[in-house]
Amino acid sequence: MSDHFVDRNRLWSRLNAALDALPEQPATPIAVVDLDAFDANADDLVRRAGGKPVRVASKSLRVPALIERALAHDGFAGVLAFTLAEALWLHETGVSDDIVVAYPTVDSAALARLTASPSAAAAITLMVDDPVHLDLVDATRASRAVPIRIALDLDAGLRLGGQHIGPKRSPLFDTGDVVAMARKVVEREGFRLVGVMTYEGQVAGVQDDVPDQRTKSLLVRRLKQASMAQLEVRRREIAEALAEVAELEFWNGGGSGSVEATAADGAVTEIAAGSGLLVPGIFDHYASFEPRPAAYFGLRVTRKPTPTMATVHGGGLIASGATGEDRSPVPWAPPGLHLTGLEGAGEVQTPLTGHPAALLAIGDLVWFRHAKSGELFEHVRDVHLVRGETVTDVVPSYRGCDRAF
Repeated sequence: MSDHFVDRNRLWSRLNAALDALPEQPATPIAVVDLDAFDANADDLVRRAGGKPVRVASKSLRVPALIERALAHDGFAGVLAFTLAEALWLHETGVSDDIVVAYPTVDSAALARLTASPSAAAAITLMVDDPVHLDLVDATRASRAVPIRIALDLDAGLRLGGQHIGPKRSPLFDTGDVVAMARKVVEREGFRLVGVMTYEGQVAGVQDDVPDQRTKSLLVRRLKQASMAQLEVRRREIAEALAEVAELEFWNGGGSGSVEATAADGAVTEIAAGSGLLVPGIFDHYASFEPRPAAYFGLRVTRKPTPTMATVHGGGLIASGATGEDRSPVPWAPPGLHLTGLEGAGEVQTPLTGHPAALLAIGDLVWFRHAKSGELFEHVRDVHLVRGETVTDVVPSYRGCDRAF
């Protein structure tokens, strides 16, 4: 039996022991975060960033206590939020006073709250890629006396043979267009251009070392190398041009899957990372780092359709993105379990096959990994923090805080 399987069997025993010791058994799905793995992942991200600060991507956590835990690690600084309403809440509750909203917002109610609060306006940076985003800010405020902090979101995709490879985000690609947008910001009363963001999702978010896909993995690695080489040149050219327009406070780039490559770029001043703290299923096969899963959800066996199968209650926690097998949850502990090809992970029940299924009894826990980081916690109100065989704390997710961002 491989060390990998031994470790997963130990995990199964350890998590079961931690939950069995609770005075009351929680309803499933039971969300668990292994603090030892979380802290080790945080240290590893800082190491990989090579001295550049890591801005924690809240979308990949969605648990205030975990965001604060990451920020408490040396080498982490600031939050990359996914909505303005979330950023306002993080500021108001004291989680952070350095928050960059990663996506443009059209939330007029949240914008009105931002423009009416000097403290929030000083702590939160809005992302824009179109002058209309500035118009929306102005439409919500009575005065321009309090400047609004602005960052530009630039397209960081790879242009190759007339094709665009990467996330379809910003229309700002060419240096001239970026500078023109920057001038619109700095020349407009009530705004300050303070930063730039370039998220190379085609590098940071794509597996490149899949054991049974060696040819594809080799192609992906080559595309990643080409992308980073092209992007380094573009970043340098844009940075030099923007220096004539404004003095920037930060240039944000990267993600958990591209930390070293992005940190090596001289234009980038900080790295964004979040998934690397929990390491969900789609982060298993990267050449750049060794995965250390930290987040799980537990489901109980409710029936035995055959002596060699076990069916758990629920399980259909499918990740966002292009649909496919990689968006399904992964039965993890005990090791050797598999989803069935016909039913997969179901809303009400999930049948499992594989040799451990014959050993599972009704009532036993099976531990899964979600395919994407953070999305697991949309399905639970409580998150159990585990160290060793002990639940050290139970903390609320965003849902447990009654926040819908």
